[in-house]
Amino acid sequence: MSSTKSTASTYPPLEIPLSTSRERRSDITGRGVRLSKREIEVLSLIAEGHCSKEAADVLFVSKRTIDFHLANIFDKLQVNNRVQAYRAAMRLGLIPYETPFATRRETVPAQGLVLCG
Repeated sequence: MSSTKSTASTYPPLEIPLSTSRERRSDITGRGVRLSKREIEVLSLIAEGHCSKEAADVLFVSKRTIDFHLANIFDKLQVNNRVQAYRAAMRLGLIPYETPFATRRETVPAQGLVLCG
């Protein structure tokens, strides 16, 4: 009888990348997470309490663009909301304690509520 050959040796090894980008790989470890300059600007504005529309007005883009940046931020930081994103970015040192967009905002005097349309 002829000897049985393993078919595994006739095929090249299957290589499945864990991720397609360096940023994705770094997200898994929690180290080396990189946010773009624009994502940092968006997160800084959100951290100051601006809603998406206000952040869009400050950066001269649409609200949809801001929401797109936020979705990317959530994905990179592996979080689900703005508060988690802010806390993760602060913990990782991705955004400064004092943000460059710090300005006074209009509030409703009686209740101290921030106006956001």
